[in-house]
Amino acid sequence: MPLVSINNLTKQYHKGGETITPLDSVSLNIEQGEFLSLMGSSGTGKSTLLNLIASIDHPDSGSIVVDGIEITAISRSQQARWRAAHLGYIFQTHNLVPVLTAYENVELPLLLLPMSRSERKKRVEVAMQAVDLLDRANHYPRQMSGGQEQRVGIARAIVKHPSIVVADEPTGDLDAETSEQILHLLKRLNQELNITMLMVTHDSAAAQIADRQFTLDHGKLIQTQNVTTEAFATSGEQT
Repeated sequence: MPLVSINNLTKQYHKGGETITPLDSVSLNIEQGEFLSLMGSSGTGKSTLLNLIASIDHPDSGSIVVDGIEITAISRSQQARWRAAHLGYIFQTHNLVPVLTAYENVELPLLLLPMSRSERKKRVEVAMQAVDLLDRANHYPRQMSGGQEQRVGIARAIVKHPSIVVADEPTGDLDAETSEQILHLLKRLNQELNITMLMVTHDSAAAQIADRQFTLDHGKLIQTQNVTTEAFATSGEQT
C-alpha cells in the first residue's frame, strides 16, 4: 500500500466568468521513502497540489489518503491536528521567526504536540545535527546566511518525524552553489532517514535529484524521464 494515494483529484478556481482548472483528475501514488519532483510553468497548479496534500486547501473532487488516513474526508480541526503531527513543509522564503533562535524555530512544531520538554530537546538536537547546524543553535536568523536559514527550515520540517515532507521551491531564493548544497542535503536526508519528499521546483537540474519526476501541464500530471541519483551526484561533484 502506498504511503500517499491521490485519486482523481480536481481543483477549480473561478475568476470573473472564467473557470481555471489547475488540477484535472490527477492521480498519483507515492511510496514510503520516495523523493518526487514536480515541475510546470507558473500557475499550472504545483503549489495547489502541495497545499492539498498539506490539507491547507480542499479539492472540488477526488481524495488524498496519507498513511491510511483520508485527509480530504476529515474535518478542518482534524486536518489541523493531522498536519501538526504528520506533515513537514519547507518554504522558499524560510519563514523563520526573526525573534527566535535557530533552536527555538526548529522547536516550534513540537510545541503543538503532547511531548515532554526533554523529548523536544532531543528531537531538536537530532534534527539540527542532521542538517549540520547544531553549532548555530543559539543564533538568530539575522546572524545566519540564506543557506543556513534554509537548513533551519529543513530541520523544522523533519523534527516531528513527519509522514511526508513537501518542499515548495526550496532553492528558489538561493545562489547556485548554496542551492546545490541544499539539494544534496535533501537527498541525503531522504536516503539516510527514509523521509518521503515531494518537491516543487522550476529548475530542471534540481528536479533530477528525485527518484521520479513529474510535470503539470493543463491540469494533467505527466511523468517525465528519470535521471538517476548517481548521475545527479556525479554532476554535483563536477560543478
